[in-house]
Amino acid sequence: MRNQLDQLKSMTKVVADTGDIDAIKHYKPVDATTNPSLILKAAELPAYNELFSDALEYGRQSAGDISTQSKLACDWLAVAIGKEIQGVVPGVVSTEVDARLSFNTQATIEKARRLSEMYRQQGADSNRLLIKIASTWEGIRAAEILEQEGIRCNLTLLFSFAQAQACAEAGAYLISPFVGRILDWYKQSEGRDYAGAEDPGVVSVSRIFNYYKQHGYKTTVMGASFRNTGEIRELAGCDCLTIGPSLLEELENTEQPLKQKLHAEKPVSDEPRVTLDETTFRWLMNEDAMATEKLAEGIRKFAKDQVKLEQLIARQL
Repeated sequence: MRNQLDQLKSMTKVVADTGDIDAIKHYKPVDATTNPSLILKAAELPAYNELFSDALEYGRQSAGDISTQSKLACDWLAVAIGKEIQGVVPGVVSTEVDARLSFNTQATIEKARRLSEMYRQQGADSNRLLIKIASTWEGIRAAEILEQEGIRCNLTLLFSFAQAQACAEAGAYLISPFVGRILDWYKQSEGRDYAGAEDPGVVSVSRIFNYYKQHGYKTTVMGASFRNTGEIRELAGCDCLTIGPSLLEELENTEQPLKQKLHAEKPVSDEPRVTLDETTFRWLMNEDAMATEKLAEGIRKFAKDQVKLEQLIARQL
């Protein structure tokens, strides 16, 4: 019998949620995703020492003060790691916009364009790049413009159905609804654990997937932020799942049969198609305490790790 990772790959595109090139080589995913937290971890790996040095040199040669040079060096490093990963995976690599720009549409657009240009400058394939943007109203509007320019986007930190609706209407290439962080919130809020199909994160992604397929949206659904392999098994059949190395290893070492749970050709949904304006979007987010809290928390965490990486580089500069 094939292991569960191989079975999963037959029904879902498996994406590596890591910047560790050795892990990516081992598990052979189609795509890979990165974020500021993963880039920070990757920067400390010996395999990336040369890339880190190149980023420092790029920063030193750039105009501006140390703060400006650090930001540019961070971008260069993120792109360099993305380029390395492109050499290992056949598909796309996601590189994230600075989380501190999450509420600034124009600044997000400008950063996305700069990252895309850096991919070209480094000889990487900008057509195999997804720009990761937080699923705020401002981020979704930025993605709408970038998609029209041919810069494909991955809308991340997605916790609510309203976010998913707005992303689909904006024509986002891909969304990353978070599973484990939703579970975390409900476990703390309700004082109980969840398993299997009743896991609130699994329920959320399943609903979004079925809604998209019911109405023919082209936006790809990529479940993310898993806490256990049970969540992954419940979402077998989803367009994509981005999974960290420890859970990839667990799936690889498990040989029980894996049943497909989601079917694009047979969506289980009868919800009407809705286009949200800004007022309605913000109200629905306000009414969803979990989504509001986890979105804010996620932005703060990514911003904190971005600052740590900039400080690390600034000390070297």
